Amino acid sequence: MDDEDAVDLSQETPADNVFIAPSIIERPLLDGCSYTHHSPMPQAVVEEPNVPCVLGVDEAGRGPVLGPMVYGVLYLPIAQHELLLTTKHKFMDSKVLKPAVRSSLMETLCSSDSDLYASCGWATRVMSARDISAGMMQPSQYNLNAQAMDATIDLIKETFARGVNIQEIYIDTIGPPKTYQTKLERIFPATKITVAKKADALYPCVSAASVCAKVTRDAALEVCFQAYERTRGIGGSEQETWGTGYPADAKTATWLKASMDPTFGWGSECRFSWGTVKNLMEAKGKGIMVDWPESGGDDQGMKVTDFYVSQDDEGNEEEGDELATWYGRPTTEHVF
Repeated sequence: MDDEDAVDLSQETPADNVFIAPSIIERPLLDGCSYTHHSPMPQAVVEEPNVPCVLGVDEAGRGPVLGPMVYGVLYLPIAQHELLLTTKHKFMDSKVLKPAVRSSLMETLCSSDSDLYASCGWATRVMSARDISAGMMQPSQYNLNAQAMDATIDLIKETFARGVNIQEIYIDTIGPPKTYQTKLERIFPATKITVAKKADALYPCVSAASVCAKVTRDAALEVCFQAYERTRGIGGSEQETWGTGYPADAKTATWLKASMDPTFGWGSECRFSWGTVKNLMEAKGKGIMVDWPESGGDDQGMKVTDFYVSQDDEGNEEEGDELATWYGRPTTEHVF
């Protein structure tokens, strides 16, 4: 899979010295593990636990071949929604904001002396490239939309579990908005839910969630590349960066070609389920190709011994259980 809809690579490029948010947890990130981070509860919610809140959801990094996909949520009291996020701090869709601006907004959100920190809570789900590919490549495919839906639901449930009184939820859609919204309304029947295309440009809380997701992904790319650089002595490219991670990015494509191990390909930063990777491995790789049997076929109920073939004394194949005669045939067959 390679999922790109006319991506503006200049807007996808991480800022120089991108802010390394608390959502970057180095050990699971470098190990290729997915993980979730929640910010501290904002003072506005702590002081008034039942205050009605609005929550936005958005993602970053759906289409790249390198790095994680990150889902972000951001919530705050409904009364502050427009004034704080739009009027005062100018949140917009992260793809519209310049990289340095979105990095600065995220830093302000994480600064304990800011009004954003006092009023807004947020969380991210970092979905590793390894886990994304493992799901997509398993026989009963766990596709990207299903993985994204589960990440969204989990983040919302976890926010509810922290005691946040979420009255309204706004989400940038995955697929047809009506289908997505209907499913979420069944799970959260007491909450007003709006799923829309380009929600990140329509609702300030979704715009802010997109900044949380995008800056976390930008920082994740930076941290992973620095780790790669530390081990480059084994043999790798001489690039200063691997770019945005999108297949259409020349820096990404160059890095993939220069850094590919002929047998193992790349590390846990790479999405092996993407067509770009498959094509490179087939063209340049020297690995062993394996065809795994499909589950649910006619082979259901077969025994391990069904894969063995017996031979008679003259070396001809015959039906039977080879394991039963592994140490020789019963003497009665030849002596008597």
